[in-house]
Amino acid sequence: MAEKLDHFDQALLQALQRDAGLSQRDLAERIGLSQNACWRRLHALRERGMIRHQTVLLDPEALGLGLTVFVMVRTRHHSQDWLDRFREAVVSVPNVIDFYRIAGDYDYMLKIVTTDMNAFDAIYRSLIARVELDTVTSYMAMEAICDRRDLPL
Repeated sequence: MAEKLDHFDQALLQALQRDAGLSQRDLAERIGLSQNACWRRLHALRERGMIRHQTVLLDPEALGLGLTVFVMVRTRHHSQDWLDRFREAVVSVPNVIDFYRIAGDYDYMLKIVTTDMNAFDAIYRSLIARVELDTVTSYMAMEAICDRRDLPL
């Protein structure tokens, strides 16, 4: 069950979602607390598991990763052994940036960023060589309209 957040904790988390690189002084100023009170709240939010880690968002286009592909996978296999092998195969590919087990017509969804179609084909071939898959359907993103939104608090 989700814990209740007061308005200071919500403001702190919202500010960090927008810019995790804020100095503690700027963060405290932005939410209207002293630096010590801000640090204590930040520490408590980490301890409670609400902040998993901080990171930097990179621009895939600027880094030559102009192709985003959503891969939908259906399988006939649902054993723990198969899942372990599939998970190992997928997480060993650095271009897979998101990986979900889903409900619906497919069993898994992968988000892959890569340079071009040839590079994607090599990733696809490496996955199907390692694990038997029933159906693989790939959707190439033409435009990222909104690819990273803050969590609603």
